[in-house]
Amino acid sequence: MKKALVTGGAGGIGSAICRRLAADGYFVIINYSRSKEKAEVIAAEISGQALGFDISDTQAVNQALSEVGRIDLLVNNAGISEIDLFHCISPEKAAQILSVNLAGAMNCARAALPDMIRAGAGCIINISSMWGQCGASCEVDYSASKAGLIGFTKALAKEVAPSGIRVNCVAPGFIMTEMNSRFSEEDLALIREDIPLGTFGKPEHIADAVSFLASPQAEYITGQTLAVNGGMVI
Repeated sequence: MKKALVTGGAGGIGSAICRRLAADGYFVIINYSRSKEKAEVIAAEISGQALGFDISDTQAVNQALSEVGRIDLLVNNAGISEIDLFHCISPEKAAQILSVNLAGAMNCARAALPDMIRAGAGCIINISSMWGQCGASCEVDYSASKAGLIGFTKALAKEVAPSGIRVNCVAPGFIMTEMNSRFSEEDLALIREDIPLGTFGKPEHIADAVSFLASPQAEYITGQTLAVNGGMVI
């Protein structure tokens, strides 16, 4: 059975990805940082494994990946955000956003790649954001980290393609998750007006994109960013 590791797998998008990959036949390892109970519930539901470690901690990542062994698919989904004016974000929070969203994904890929290279096969999918493509006011650090993931995807895809490894990216639009529940009904109505398809995305839409990019149907696709945003950013 193929193995997949999904970082931030207990969140709204992460849990949908875990469930979809399990349905696709993967044994799914659900990484979490603080959401242990949620991760364990999902693991029990899909007969997977919950595994807690901080992706921004290089040693913790290396230790976790050595315990897991070779994985066929890495989904770098974990991410954090902060909405505020750029000059009001504390240096500590700015560093945390970059260390989780960008460096964390790079840590996991760096730890997973040696086994993939030896096997001559593997797949890495990074979850960016539409704000990584066009930038968001009051989410500058977040946008920068997600734009970095797109650049990371392109560069790594070129480097590891000769080893039979594909690297792609998914850029979600406005997805209805717990993180976006903070918006008022008035705010949500205004956001919906900016979406050509007229509806908010679901976590399952992102899971479908990940499933496709990990599948044999995408065997000739690498270094690409698949935008799943209802036409909000084109």
